[in-house]
Amino acid sequence: MGGPSAEREVSLSSGRECAAALRGEGFEVVELDAGPDLYARLLDIKPDVVFNALHGRWGEDGCVQGLLEWMRIPYTHSGVLASALAMDKQRSKEVFQVEGLPVVPSMIVPKVEVVAVHVMEPPYVAKPNNEGSSVGIYIVHEGSNGPPQLSDEMPEHVMVEKYIAGRELTVTVMGDRALTVTEIMTDGGWYDYDAKYKPGGSWHVLPADIPQDIFDLCMDYALRAHNALGCKGVSRTDFRWDDSKGADGLFLLETNTQPGMTPTSLVPEQAEHRGMTFGQLCAWMVEDASCSR
Repeated sequence: MGGPSAEREVSLSSGRECAAALRGEGFEVVELDAGPDLYARLLDIKPDVVFNALHGRWGEDGCVQGLLEWMRIPYTHSGVLASALAMDKQRSKEVFQVEGLPVVPSMIVPKVEVVAVHVMEPPYVAKPNNEGSSVGIYIVHEGSNGPPQLSDEMPEHVMVEKYIAGRELTVTVMGDRALTVTEIMTDGGWYDYDAKYKPGGSWHVLPADIPQDIFDLCMDYALRAHNALGCKGVSRTDFRWDDSKGADGLFLLETNTQPGMTPTSLVPEQAEHRGMTFGQLCAWMVEDASCSR
């Protein structure tokens, strides 16, 4: 847990919650804040299984998965290739398109061009291509006076994506089944970092109060996305739905291979809806762990 990414604090929270839950299920747990000495620490601990509660770069993009494969330590969640693909938003979209899944039009553009001129007709979104938790997202609304003024922390190339108005939906996939559909409601209309992780920042309708055909499409698309990327264990796929356009207004945004496991997180809620406690969910993930994922 922890690590050096922009999502460090969320990962620490996820790690603490999962560690406590696993102890409650009878597991012996060592909490490890992932740093430059990770290889040496793992050699010293000699774990039977690594529960990967890292979020963001290095922990979610195939890097730590490669280390664990090298050390032949079984681990949770997706393997090297699926993790790397899912973390790269543009490349994962290309996989989804081959699968016939509806994705939002986007392109990768040098940062200097994005701040100089509208590279896409507003409304659109500018964001890093390889961060999670809505880190570094800029929304350029219709009628905006100019292009977004991106922070210095933004990478040299960013994703520019058409903005889809509508409702936020998400589906957890656990193994070979989709669990249910949650609608995410926020006061500000956008599921940003604060809405994700601050108490009261958002509220969840579970199961989502949407037409059955849209519900079924979300479940189908999430499972197909999980399989197309080669995900293992638990993943969560996010959607945007313009309800004025029916099925034509449903778009797959991205698949998360290391979804949050905090008190406000979506995956534990969906598992509980399907009759599984948080402890049982974490235990299932440990029992599911392996190498060569």
